[in-house]
Order: sequence, then structure tokens, then C-alpha cells
Amino acid sequence: MNSVNAHQISTEEESVYSRYADAANQKEPALCCPVEYNTEYLSIIPEEILERDYGCGDPTSYLSAGDTVVDLGSGGGKICYIASQIVGAEGKVIGVDCNAEMLSLARKYQQQVSDRLGFANVEFRCGLIQDLKLDLDQLNQELSSNPIDSHARWLELRNLEERLRQEAPMIADESADCVISNCVLNLVRESDRSQLLEEVFRVLKRGGKAVISDIVCDEDVPQHLKQDPTLWSGCLSGAFREDEFLKAFESAGFHGIEILKREETPWQTIEGIEFRSITVSAYKGKQGPCLERNQAMVYRGPFKKVEDDDHHTYFRGQRIAVCDKTYQLLQAPPYEGHFIPVEPYQNIPLDEAQEMDCRRNVVRHPRETKGKNYDLTSEIMESCCSPDSECC
Repeated sequence: MNSVNAHQISTEEESVYSRYADAANQKEPALCCPVEYNTEYLSIIPEEILERDYGCGDPTSYLSAGDTVVDLGSGGGKICYIASQIVGAEGKVIGVDCNAEMLSLARKYQQQVSDRLGFANVEFRCGLIQDLKLDLDQLNQELSSNPIDSHARWLELRNLEERLRQEAPMIADESADCVISNCVLNLVRESDRSQLLEEVFRVLKRGGKAVISDIVCDEDVPQHLKQDPTLWSGCLSGAFREDEFLKAFESAGFHGIEILKREETPWQTIEGIEFRSITVSAYKGKQGPCLERNQAMVYRGPFKKVEDDDHHTYFRGQRIAVCDKTYQLLQAPPYEGHFIPVEPYQNIPLDEAQEMDCRRNVVRHPRETKGKNYDLTSEIMESCCSPDSECC
């Protein structure tokens, strides 16, 4: 969004960049809706950052100590500085933004905040959130001695960008435990949104998650509102439709997609369309081979049946045959506690397991779990069922 990428700038991006550049220097209340943050994390953050914070939710509530976190659209750095306290000295926080004014504000207080904390675990990088491989600071350094002055140099620029993406990516593959953002996905032009979520997926470790707070709408936004730069830069007319927001994560390969928080009262209503804050989480990790180890999962209820993101249906109380990958997934967040794992009596080592056809949806017969030759007859446990026992 600066001079090095002028050929990529759209009208939407121009309106967003200009408005947030101004908002870095002077507070603009219309850019944010009320959010309650944990006050214990605010005391070390300078007032200038707090009063120039613009968001619609608090994704930091879902972080853990030791996490490596990437904050998309980090702005003045408030969310990063909150996250830094939660993840602690063993964790790391990387803020990504392309707005020079916002980055300057965030970086201005890095030393002060780290001194107050007693450790430094935050850094800010310049880049587009839909292109997390290209570090614009690095690109500027490369171009400082060779400015673009012809179409031939422009073509060289494209090659340079690709080389930097490959040789020195701003955010490496599978390097983050959690990717968060606070009201910025709706500012990305629609043609870049698939790439944006693919990039989020790329940088997450297997088992990692995205926690995204954003503004969504309940109906399609008409074109004349989308073309209004003030509404777009104000996090309104670029909003995802609520159901499509969740589907976008599913299309990018995420699983376990969940609405963590949804504001009942709309932030704004325009031409009858309601715009409200929502926080969503989505996990990476369902990709990979399906191996048969005679495992099963029993859905506890209360629903009669549920379906996962790979179209397996689990009927309440029934032993549903699953592959080892699904068996492990359903015992981890966000499914943890909803299923009872049924482990086979005879272990099948992973390196000996055969491929399983997960397209089938079948009940696992108890004999598959116990083994076909299982014929144990247990003795009555006198210690349990004796007249003096309370367990029978």
C-alpha cells in the first residue's frame, strides 16, 4: 500500500490506507465499536495507542502462554501488546500492517512496553495481510538504490517480489500457533479474500487456530454501498455476510469452525441491513492420510446426530468407525469432551496401519475393537459386589 506496490492499489485500499493514516494521528471514534478488554493488560500500554485503537472484538482472550501469534492488521499495536502479556516471555507476537503511520505509532513504544514487562517478545512487520510472504520493508530496501523508472523495471519488480517471497518470507510456513485479527478482514478487497485465508492457513502450525473478530452483515450488501469509500473504510460495506464468513474458512481447509461471540445488538444498521461484531475460531489439521487402527468414537449427545467437516456423521451413543487422524482430532479442541474414544484392545502401530476409506460412515462392531478371537469371561469381583460393598 506504499510506493513499492502502487500497481496493486485499488480504490478500496486507497480509502482504507488514507483513513487509517489519519486515524493514527488523530482519534476517529467512527472507526470502532465498543469493546471491553481485560483492564489488567491495559496499564502498561501508552495512552496514545489506547486512544487510537480501532476494533470490534478481543481475540486475545483465546491465546495461551507460550504461543507464537501473528496479528493481522496490527495498527497501533494495542492487540499485540495485550497478546504479549498473555503469551509471556516464552511466546512471541508478530504484528503485520502496511500502514506506515500505524506502524510508526506501534513501533514508537516497543522499548517502553518491553521495559515495563521485563521482556521483549513483540515485533512489527510491514506487509499486506493477504500476502504474508512479502516483507515490504525488505522490498523497499532492495528498491532504494534501483527505483522503478520504466516498464522494464516494473517487470523486474515483479520478479524481485517473487524472489523475496521464496527466499525470505515475511511469515514462514507453519510458524504460528495462532493467527488473530481485530476488524480488518472486511477491509481487504473481495478479490483477495480467498488468498487471505489461504495465507492464514499456510502460516499456522498443524493444530494451530485462527481467532478472528470482524464485522459481518445479515444480508448481501448492495453494490452502491460497496462503492462508497467511507462505508468501506469504516468496516461496513466490505463486511462478509455472516453465513458466508464461516463458509470462507471451511473453503480454505479449516475445521472445527465455531462462533465464539456474536453481538446481539447491531453496531450499525444501513438501509435495513444489520452490521454486528462476531468472533470466530477455526483450526488447521484435518489434512493427511486416513489410517485404519480399529478405533471408534461415541458421540455423547445431546443431539441425535452431528456431522463433522469431513462429512462423517456421528449418531448419539453409537460406535462410529474413524481413522487415526479423526480419532486424534476429536479428542482435541474444539471437540474435546463431546466424544468418548474407544481404543482397540490390540494396538496397530502407525507404520503397519492400512489406508482407511473415510468416505464410508459405518458403525464399528465391538468385535473389531476387542479382536475377533476375544473370548474372555470375567470373574465376579467380590470386592465390588460383596454384601458390604456400596458399588452394586
